[in-house]
Amino acid sequence: MARRALITGITGQDGSYLAEYLLGQGYEVWGLARGQANPRVSRLRKLLTDVQVVRGDLLDQGSLISAVERVQPDEVYNLGAISFVPMSWEQAELTAEVTGMGVLRMLEAIRVCSGVSRGSAASGQIRFYQASSSEMFGQVSETPQTERTAFHPRSPYGVAKAYGHFLTQNYRESYGMYAVSGILFNHESPRRGAEFVTRKVSLGVARIKLGLDSELRLGNLEARRDWGYAGDYVRAMHLMLQAGTPEDYVIGTGRMKSVRELVEAAFAAASLDWEQYVVTDQALHRPAEVDLLCADPKKARVQLGWEPTMPFDELVATMVEADLRLLSNGGDPGQDSSWP
Repeated sequence: MARRALITGITGQDGSYLAEYLLGQGYEVWGLARGQANPRVSRLRKLLTDVQVVRGDLLDQGSLISAVERVQPDEVYNLGAISFVPMSWEQAELTAEVTGMGVLRMLEAIRVCSGVSRGSAASGQIRFYQASSSEMFGQVSETPQTERTAFHPRSPYGVAKAYGHFLTQNYRESYGMYAVSGILFNHESPRRGAEFVTRKVSLGVARIKLGLDSELRLGNLEARRDWGYAGDYVRAMHLMLQAGTPEDYVIGTGRMKSVRELVEAAFAAASLDWEQYVVTDQALHRPAEVDLLCADPKKARVQLGWEPTMPFDELVATMVEADLRLLSNGGDPGQDSSWP
């Protein structure tokens, strides 16, 4: 019988790549969605026809218990979150409820449906993956960041992710659950939401190249991040749940690039001079900036055999090319039309 996976946040970038990957591995894949009439769900099901959908909401404990009981998953991947960091200041309470408390509700649903009590550690139990984030490190105490680096989050999103991360550890230690967190650094693709800086840049370059715009407004060009390809990172998620012992892992490339370098690479991919078009805007800076994030993925490399495959410049060029195709064909970036 095929293994069965339940994915929250399946309509997002990571959820779609993970669903594709697991289907390729022979899994039966279910996605959690708040409503069957959700247009994002309809688009997903057209692209991934074998994905099944179950109704549920990270804000509603009862619905999660019902979803887990119906699907009877072998693995649960909790990718659902309010994930756009700037929005977390505007909707801090909702971010806490979905990104933070949603982890608690899903862990409880798994615990209740599995009949797990403290110290029971039943064999054959549901394995749980929590999408933790490099934003938990925030104002970093050391570079690069490892699984042991202290957290100092600098946004409501980072704080909520830290809460979910520690809860996952706590349920593992208190109940013997197979529960792990992947501390993923920035990972991008043509499926990235248009509000994220990488996609904002690739779309901006495409619009300028096609004569649809004359400038690109950005905030802090000196912020530095460890950027990789989302399709690589979902493989790491799966590998974490196949390991003999549940442990947390940092996932990244180990190389930093500034937003300025991102911009240079994107405009170069379209044969444009970025300095002619980019305008810095103080209003786009974060209230509390995270200046640099860089992963030390050694543990994942040694214990899981995981390695990233797509270099930074190739990733950026791929995103620009995808957005040039999208806009040339009259596509709408807000409708996930860039998905293959």
